[in-house]
Amino acid sequence: MSQIFYMLSDTVQKKIWDMSWTRFTSIQEKAIPVIMNTQKDVVLSSATASGKTEAAFLPILSQIEETAPYTLKVLYISPLKALINDQFERIQKLCDQMYIPVHRWHGDVSQYSKKKFIDNPAGILQITPESIESLFINRTYALPLLFQYLQFIVIDEIHVFIDTERGVQLRSLLSRIECFTKDRPRIIGLSATIDNFELVKNWVNYRDPDNVEIIEAKENDKDLYYNLMHFDSEKMRSYPIELYEDIRELTCNHSALIFFNSRGAVEEATVILNRLAERDGIGQMYYAHHSSIAKAEREFVEKMMAKSTVPKSIVATSSLELGIDIGEIDFVIQVDSTFTVSSLKQRLGRSGRKQGKDQYLQLYTADKYGLLQSIAVMDLLLQKWIEPSKGYSHPYDILFHQIISICHQMNGAAPEDLITLLKRNGAFYDLPETDICLLIEHMVKQDYLEQLSDTGQLIVGLEGERLLRGKDFYSVFMTEDSYEVLDGIKKIGEIEKTPFVNEGDNIILAGRLWTIKEVDAKRSKVYVQKAVDGHPPNYSGGGVRLHRRIPEHMHEILCSDYIFDFINDDGRYTLEELRAPYRHYKVRPDERIIWRMDGELLFETFTGTNIFQTLIWMLRYYGVNVDKTDGIGRISILDNIDLIEILKEIRQKDWSLSDLLPYTMDHEFFVSKYSPFLTKELQIKMHEAHYVDIKGVLDFLNCYCIREIRL
Repeated sequence: MSQIFYMLSDTVQKKIWDMSWTRFTSIQEKAIPVIMNTQKDVVLSSATASGKTEAAFLPILSQIEETAPYTLKVLYISPLKALINDQFERIQKLCDQMYIPVHRWHGDVSQYSKKKFIDNPAGILQITPESIESLFINRTYALPLLFQYLQFIVIDEIHVFIDTERGVQLRSLLSRIECFTKDRPRIIGLSATIDNFELVKNWVNYRDPDNVEIIEAKENDKDLYYNLMHFDSEKMRSYPIELYEDIRELTCNHSALIFFNSRGAVEEATVILNRLAERDGIGQMYYAHHSSIAKAEREFVEKMMAKSTVPKSIVATSSLELGIDIGEIDFVIQVDSTFTVSSLKQRLGRSGRKQGKDQYLQLYTADKYGLLQSIAVMDLLLQKWIEPSKGYSHPYDILFHQIISICHQMNGAAPEDLITLLKRNGAFYDLPETDICLLIEHMVKQDYLEQLSDTGQLIVGLEGERLLRGKDFYSVFMTEDSYEVLDGIKKIGEIEKTPFVNEGDNIILAGRLWTIKEVDAKRSKVYVQKAVDGHPPNYSGGGVRLHRRIPEHMHEILCSDYIFDFINDDGRYTLEELRAPYRHYKVRPDERIIWRMDGELLFETFTGTNIFQTLIWMLRYYGVNVDKTDGIGRISILDNIDLIEILKEIRQKDWSLSDLLPYTMDHEFFVSKYSPFLTKELQIKMHEAHYVDIKGVLDFLNCYCIREIRL
């Protein structure tokens, strides 16, 4: 053991010996001295299964072991209840010789356990942001005693929060917690995929970002083995049976995580793979896992996989992207490209978790542009590039939500006190005070707030109470309206409410086949019985906005002759087909092509979602009939126009947001859970911040040479 070992307390040293550790991992070597010997906030960035949890908790436990048995010292915040449950025993095991209690707080924890903790808060509390919100609303009386001695806040998977509305909510709650602590708690963030460290530092500690230390451990002794199999599919919305047969052959003697990008695809694949297993004379080997499957079903699959001694595989969406323990996985399979490099990196990290084990990744595609995107994402991963954090700009929607929560917590506040509190909040300090005042005035007019005539204080109004008392107030992210699906009294999962859910329909859910017996629309329930066939239900997927680097790299690949030796012959042949016109017309990486065909133009921008969407609004401004687009910015135009000249005019015009709004369709406008409650002016500011990129379009048009080619 190194000298770092002796920085830790005697009890923690003994625990390390008892665990038979012979050395620290790289992230532990780097983190322990900083957490032990400074007062800095720390963000630990290293690969999955590199020991980040212990890197944080070993020095934390060394500093809190004397007082933690009697007072709450650590708040461990996780994005998922399942991750809390998964980490509970791991953290409890570290604490078992120090008499430090570890508590869980989420929707599945009994009221008795919660009351017992509130009456005697001590040790470590594992919790989600939504449950912290619930504490502020329902246990206001307990907050001073609960948080007064808090010393550390550990945020697991911190990258999940930084760019989202949940991250704004969490950042606000952390600031509100500080109002009850004797000293500001130190924040320790854990992540396997994070970039843009300056933004992350500012998120963690906006008052003193220089007091945040980023600790990276990039070295990895694991070898990565990867391959891409391409199967041409004639149908747009289904995969060829050969693709499933290849997955079946690959997994028949191994355990795997098989990722698809949609819940419907997960359901269909699970049934087909199990049919193939039955054909081989084997029982069920594949289990579905996604957010619309009942929690009990998901937990059964997780525990079954963790304890299984025979090969079994899970077919999943991003629901298993984070580090929930499902036992040793031999390899990861990804069908179709992920939409981000960080997502692929996170999923890849689920394999080779044990020391000395290598990582294995099998990619599949069935669409030619899906193939191109998969190659680009994989190549960027190999180049060690990931999407930089961008934050969640202009969070007026979460400001609306938090104003209601704060006014309830404080049982009313004077307007000037409320504004001062918000301007000191780490989530809202940089919002213009005029906008905060505008929102408060709007909330009073709409009865979300009420201003008392005698004192002038702001309290929660009747419409605010309606929201506050709703079962989903604690969460700030959007969820779809759905039916609960039941087999008798057993909940199977949920399906989206659509006009196409009818009695007699056969569906696939949780990897099994069901016939709908009854639709109880009033109670939002669907009753089913077992069937012999079925179709996966439709689920609306949130629109994924690509970072411009991915489509840019796709274009670079089309312009190159580089041979990717990790793709199969069909993939190489398809890639050469895609490259052929680029090679024939000698297209360069610094060009973008307009393909002119009879009565149609195809403008291949190969740029980020916000840039090409803004460009579409600009084209509509000039009367251009944009027929359709795709996810990588290929714009189809039916008019016989001089697009080069129009792009020149776009480049020369002095654009403002007001030029674009008349050409923005309703479904193209930014919408979040609480944005409809804002003034139109604030909704437009959020739309501009999240979806509009005028500068990006002008930089794009000035950076690339636009060439028209007639076919």
